[in-house]
Amino acid sequence: MNGGLLVAGTTSDAGKSVVTAGICRWLVRQGVKVAPFKAQNMSLNSFVTREGAEIGRAQAMQAQACRIEPTALMNPVLLKPGGEQSSQVVLLGKPVGEMSARGYHGGRQQRLLGTVLDCLAELRGQYDAVICEGAGSPAEINLRRTDIVNMGIARGARLPVLVVGDIDRGGVFASFFGTLALLSPEDQELVAGFLVNKFRGDVSLLEPGLDMLKRLTGRPAYGVLPFWHGLGIDEEDGLRVSLRGAVRESAVTPPLGADVLRVAVCAIPLMSNFTDVDALAAEPGVVVRFVDRPEELADADLVVVPGTRGTVRALRWLRERGLADALARRTAEHRPVLGVCGGFQILGEHIEDDVESRAGDVPGLGLLPVRVRFAREKTLTRPTGRALGEPVEGYEIHHGVAEVTGGEPFLDGCRVGQTWGTHWHGSLESDGFRRAFLREVAAAAGRRFVPAPDTSFAALREEQLDRLGDLIEQHADTDALWRLIESGAPQGLPFIPPGAPA
Repeated sequence: MNGGLLVAGTTSDAGKSVVTAGICRWLVRQGVKVAPFKAQNMSLNSFVTREGAEIGRAQAMQAQACRIEPTALMNPVLLKPGGEQSSQVVLLGKPVGEMSARGYHGGRQQRLLGTVLDCLAELRGQYDAVICEGAGSPAEINLRRTDIVNMGIARGARLPVLVVGDIDRGGVFASFFGTLALLSPEDQELVAGFLVNKFRGDVSLLEPGLDMLKRLTGRPAYGVLPFWHGLGIDEEDGLRVSLRGAVRESAVTPPLGADVLRVAVCAIPLMSNFTDVDALAAEPGVVVRFVDRPEELADADLVVVPGTRGTVRALRWLRERGLADALARRTAEHRPVLGVCGGFQILGEHIEDDVESRAGDVPGLGLLPVRVRFAREKTLTRPTGRALGEPVEGYEIHHGVAEVTGGEPFLDGCRVGQTWGTHWHGSLESDGFRRAFLREVAAAAGRRFVPAPDTSFAALREEQLDRLGDLIEQHADTDALWRLIESGAPQGLPFIPPGAPA
């Protein structure tokens, strides 16, 4: 078997990432050696592979679904927004510069098609099947000429295409039909069918619409996936919840002790790797919320200042909104604050940035004895160590180089009283370390909170991935899906006018 499939979507956030992961987990349970692939990803949630390459966290999660180590081949182009008009371009795991959207789509993107096709071909030579994820919609006709992630990669590698639609948003039948009808005849001949995602209710009520869709397009639905809570793992482009909504994986089980522990995460601009707090939300009795007002810090037992792609911009935002003063009051009152990566840099005394914001010398919040200088070369590592008497591992993605001038050592950073700072993402996924940290937070906050002794974040993640595999196995036409992956799009699929504009 040397199969492949492109999972496209009618929109962003239609469910492409989780469907791709689900298909990967279903295939690997059938004994298929499978790998994920996304030619181009725009995301502030990224991960560092063992060889020191930066890729999207969604592809790292999909690699875990395949039970393999992630590599740079699985996400050759990563775009990390730095504002409304520009992004850092990460090619094969290493940053190669900043570029405006106009500059990227004006020529650079199309020149990368050969690179991404080479990466896909290399993966297909190593694995029985490669399940590719598209981006946004393949019917973004303004971008089709330079597309390398949807129909561009499908045409280049002759991949069959499955279009996913989110029925929970409404308008899914029009979205399916319109997506197909805006593609050229050459693109349409690769679109094999559709997959309905996030359906609530009786599937029989949907069948007349699916039958009509097949009559209109000549293409079947490959399944109807029900709406399941708690599947939004390793988000790409933004928060699945509103700023005042609880984190999607907040545990519903009661606390072991008498109290819950309340965690407030400052929703700073260009927030990156906010998945760091998922491990906290997985603990019974820990409630995690994203906040953007100073009064929302008042009853929090722990405040987290997360990573950001715009440290100086986030620092200015904290000051403008009064959150900087609220953080200073917490520190003076010896109430727990944790800064991670960009958040760690913000808590320091001084920032010298001629790279990211080009703002030069900027005073930090002065809550930790740290001075930060931005280097042009990005640090991309997977460190391991011990803290609070427990083994811990994480990953680092940052341009800022921290000089720690005091305090107690804490991972690569420091702590002063109950204010903690580190560049390490993912450290809270180390179960023993997370429990030890939460015990310290609870003691400082005066909460009778007890961490669960048996919560395994890795096991919970595996359970989620198995649930995604179950969704595909139980609610998709897996025989038809298998034929599609193995043999490609059926021949003779009809063209649906009007097609792409000339």
